[in-house]
Amino acid sequence: MSVIRYIASRVLVYVATILIGVTIVFIIPRLTGTDPVVSILTKLTVYGEYYDPEVYEQMLNSLRELYGLKGSIMEQYVAFMRRLFIGDFGPSIIAFPTPAMDIVHDALPWTLGLLSMSLLISWILGNLVGGIAGYFSNSRWSSFLTVLMMSTYAIPYYITALLLVVLFTYLIPLFPLMGGAPIGVEPSLSMEYILDLVKHAFLPAMSIVLMFVGWWFISMRSMSIAVKSDDYVRYAELMNLPKRLIMWKYVVRNALLPQVTGLSIQLGLIFSGTLVSEVVFAYPGIGYILYQAVINNDFNLIMASTIYSIIAVATSVLIIDLIYPLVDPRIRYR
Repeated sequence: MSVIRYIASRVLVYVATILIGVTIVFIIPRLTGTDPVVSILTKLTVYGEYYDPEVYEQMLNSLRELYGLKGSIMEQYVAFMRRLFIGDFGPSIIAFPTPAMDIVHDALPWTLGLLSMSLLISWILGNLVGGIAGYFSNSRWSSFLTVLMMSTYAIPYYITALLLVVLFTYLIPLFPLMGGAPIGVEPSLSMEYILDLVKHAFLPAMSIVLMFVGWWFISMRSMSIAVKSDDYVRYAELMNLPKRLIMWKYVVRNALLPQVTGLSIQLGLIFSGTLVSEVVFAYPGIGYILYQAVINNDFNLIMASTIYSIIAVATSVLIIDLIYPLVDPRIRYR
């Protein structure tokens, strides 16, 4: 009975989180005071188009209905929630008449491939080195690595991305400046095409790894130092167990539990993309199209992009909540 109650409470929080997040995403663009339809028609008139006032009003009403912007905020919200359950976000303004969801689906594989590998590499490397450095925290090399990682983590993300662009595309031209694949080349499973994909993704991935590896290292080192002072670790040392066994089985293994939770949340954030990196390198992922949607007031594309992230993060947290008692015996289903 306690297990059912535990699962039901987590599912209830999961549903409430998604509903609140979706509502916020719906409201925020409309608080800007900008009407995308009026902006479109204004641009047309600037370029010399002329419309009779009646025709203009008919076009205004038709476009607002098409983009889900007709009626009061509450009417728009009810219509939006109805369409949300069938995955219909309406057409994109910047790529009319392409549905916003189709644009997100096209960009999603690029973001998934880039971020999943980058996050996993940074997580494994940061936790592995951070756990060892935490156990040998009194050594000089541990102090040196800590200073190095803190310095790397302190550098703003966009500065790192720009430095990589200058260094490896201008000074040492080893990698392409922008894009996710060679222009005009048909996708295939050939080794040549795969190597081209890796070359285009290397700099964006490196900027992400450098950003996250410092955080994972610092947090893992701090938790390893805290775990190292626990009684069961001291008892293992008094039992004269091998240091390698104590480090991996007693210290690193227990310090990893909070890091697993952090990884699940970060993996959920994959669906939102990394806006700065994808914009700097013109990488065709979710972050890049979200940037284009924001600067063009494309409400439908903004909602289609961000709601993926909301659902992914909420789902990852739900999964980790349900399996955490199986990983950590100190937690029970109650």
